[in-house]
Amino acid sequence: MEQTFRGAMGWLHTWTGVVLGGLLFAIFWMGTLSVFDREIDRWMMPATRLALPEHPLPLDTLQPLIQESAAARASFWSVLLPTDRMPMFRVAWRTPSGPVVRYLDPVTGASLPDPGTLAGTQFLYPFHYNLHIRFAQLGSWLVGFAGMAMLALCVSGVVIHRKLFADFFAFRIDRKPRRSILDLHNVAGVLGLPFHIAITLSGLIIFYSVYFAAVWQVAYQGDWRAFGAEAFDLFDRAKANKPGTLASLDEMVTRAREGWEGDVPRFVTVRNPGDAAAVVQVSRANDDRVRAAADVASFDATTGQLLHQRLGAQPVVTASRFISGFHLIQFRHWTLRWLYFGLGLLGCVLIATGALFWLESRRRRHAHLGLRGVRIVEGLTVGSVAGIHVATLAFFVVNRLLPPGAAFLGHGRAALEIWTFYLVWLATFAHAWSRPGHAWVEQLGMIATLAPAAVLLNWMTTGHHLGHTLGLRHLWPVGGMDLMLLLVAALASGAALQLRRRKPAA
Repeated sequence: MEQTFRGAMGWLHTWTGVVLGGLLFAIFWMGTLSVFDREIDRWMMPATRLALPEHPLPLDTLQPLIQESAAARASFWSVLLPTDRMPMFRVAWRTPSGPVVRYLDPVTGASLPDPGTLAGTQFLYPFHYNLHIRFAQLGSWLVGFAGMAMLALCVSGVVIHRKLFADFFAFRIDRKPRRSILDLHNVAGVLGLPFHIAITLSGLIIFYSVYFAAVWQVAYQGDWRAFGAEAFDLFDRAKANKPGTLASLDEMVTRAREGWEGDVPRFVTVRNPGDAAAVVQVSRANDDRVRAAADVASFDATTGQLLHQRLGAQPVVTASRFISGFHLIQFRHWTLRWLYFGLGLLGCVLIATGALFWLESRRRRHAHLGLRGVRIVEGLTVGSVAGIHVATLAFFVVNRLLPPGAAFLGHGRAALEIWTFYLVWLATFAHAWSRPGHAWVEQLGMIATLAPAAVLLNWMTTGHHLGHTLGLRHLWPVGGMDLMLLLVAALASGAALQLRRRKPAA
């Protein structure tokens, strides 16, 4: 019975990894990059490489933008306040014709140039949880299915590896490639096992309203507003459909801070701007705690009177927000941020070595029997592992190559960057299948070429070289990005050289 159970777990582990390994790698890769999404934004949006002032511009100076949003019949107007990781105002509103986003200098209030890119927060990060497939929330469902598969892989991996923890101390790098790959797979699995289970499970819990929508839909007859009001204590009120004025935003922020023991706000939202019944909501920052922010002060936009104060949340919601905060890592703790980044990379190593072990253990048998399984899976693995690195680096390179305002066939600069990413990624799969035996080395060579090219282009287009960026604190994110790109190039070069040496023996 035990042998049958282990055999079933082995089958589940093997084929779940083979079928979904590429998707899991993409999700982990983008999630790992998203740990530093705002730092990637700074690199890809040179106009935002500003120093955070001690006293940013008063919010009342932004009232002309609120009037502009009201004239455009916006349903809301929102501003994210400057922080160390995003040292400018980010103003956004949604009109019937679409969203409007502007970045403002925190000292002068002047509009910064259109960045012309979705960068990290709007491309890499959403890719992590919905693959940019928004039709019928299909992307979120695919990611959720992959998350369930990852949990199954973690559990079945522990079951089938009897000597998992013993093998952790026996990394045999001088043995045959298959043995070394399995040892590396075991080491990555043991080191990151608690994190990989926790981060996957928390990601699934975050999207409970998508995966388990029937629960609240049945309980509240599909009324999301009623569900939000009871579960999250959300405050809202109907429009008066009469013009109204706006009281001082800064005074409302001061009153909100008094109720938060002096804590600063993260963003301010004006709902139904320009209406007599408009509401100003001031949301508390949460970068000093794991739990996602829940405290919101709601004011009458015309009089400045406090209408509703949400402090804390119900126990279930508090637990949910802690889980969300654990996964989204928006708190200010650089040691933990780097730990998340390292463990995310370890997850990428775990997934990649699992696929490589499958290939190495079946290569000769498939060749002897004339089967094409290894050829197909190897192409998928090369494109999923090396290919997504190439595509990501191409995304960075084209960001520095395209001039401001670039357009082609009706597509703007940001769209051209995204098209570059996807076209290059697809090309890496085609290359992998057309160049068996050479694809790994050649795509590693592409990585080793594109990464320093991105660093060089950043220097040429902005004048920000490492000697400059590492000397100014507000440019450390840019310097850190350049250093990571150079490290990627060095690792890719070393791996390519190692594979070339192995090739005659292989």
